[in-house]
Amino acid sequence: MKNLDDLLSEGVRGRRVLVRADLNVPLDGDKITDDGRVRASLPTISKLSAAGAQVVVTAHLGRPKGEPDPQFSLAPVAARLGELLHADVSLAGDLVGESAKSTVAGLADGGVALLENVRFDARETSKDDAEREALAADLVALVGDGAAFVSEGFGVVHRKQASVYDVAKKLPAYAGGLVLAEVEVLRTLTGDPKRPYAVVLGGSKVSDKLGVIKALLPKVDKLLIGGGMAYTFLAAQGHGVGSSLLQEDQIDNTKALLAEAADKIVLPVDIVAGDRFAADAEKRTVDADAIPEGWMGLDIGPRSVEQFAEILRGAGTVFWNGPAGVFEFPAFAEGTRGIAQAIVDSEAFSVVGGGDSAAAVRTLGLPEDGFSHISTGGGASLEYLEGKDLPGVQVLEGDA
Repeated sequence: MKNLDDLLSEGVRGRRVLVRADLNVPLDGDKITDDGRVRASLPTISKLSAAGAQVVVTAHLGRPKGEPDPQFSLAPVAARLGELLHADVSLAGDLVGESAKSTVAGLADGGVALLENVRFDARETSKDDAEREALAADLVALVGDGAAFVSEGFGVVHRKQASVYDVAKKLPAYAGGLVLAEVEVLRTLTGDPKRPYAVVLGGSKVSDKLGVIKALLPKVDKLLIGGGMAYTFLAAQGHGVGSSLLQEDQIDNTKALLAEAADKIVLPVDIVAGDRFAADAEKRTVDADAIPEGWMGLDIGPRSVEQFAEILRGAGTVFWNGPAGVFEFPAFAEGTRGIAQAIVDSEAFSVVGGGDSAAAVRTLGLPEDGFSHISTGGGASLEYLEGKDLPGVQVLEGDA
């Protein structure tokens, strides 16, 4: 696929470049609590700006219902992007309307503008091809037929959406540095990874990761299970899990997985339980088969951390997606911290699969350069590892 370097070698001074970035950051009111995705987009935007392009960025935030919603405005993102670029970033008040047109028309060479949340337009996520193509046509008209498109939002390349897929069919399209790096890393994981290959999966629901578990089991040496999904596995073994998160409809599936790969699947042996879901909950550490009635598992325990860490320290390749517990509560963060630290301490080629795992690395103060790669797209990474096609990548490869 053509990439950013190819575009820069063609020359972009005075040319408009539409960049689809992933700037879907967590907010507390209008304050960004983790700017990792904004910082990840900087190299591509900076290179285009420095080369004299007129950079028009489109992105989404949250899940607005196809219409403008002030709580999902990209205004805080525009402000942070400007701070990091040390330059003014103009925010259009709409996506393809009069404000967007005047904002783009006013861009100087090297200037950067951010269009308002692309998901304020219901056509972005429409299942109707014609509706998505109409929005793509509006975006192309906004930047002009002589423009180029750079796909830099890896977190959305698994979605067939107007600003990800359809625009790439209407403009000369290039993979940004981030998307290119993500695809290369995932190809390493699915190719011939260095052994032993260990995967750590956490998060809340087995159902969300059933497909990737089935796809990975034949390929990995060890699959370590933590987070809320661990309690469905423990229940499948016949253990009581108190009031822990449990997907009863997935117990049969987890029983089948355990029967198929008991030698590969590693479950927690102890649990840090709380008497309620709260940062100040009373806590106690118990064996994994002895969670008290009315209590809930909120983290893996210290013996589990050591068991997982021993496997991870000896691994040649590690993929980690999903925290081991409720790391946002300091009392229940040590399992996630212990797993992350073990990966940092290892000599493995290590990939953090985006989402909450990436947020945990930053929240817990772990060194980002201690990992080989921190993905910006958890869902996209999992779908790639599951063997699914990523429409936003296929279109860049000319296969769509």
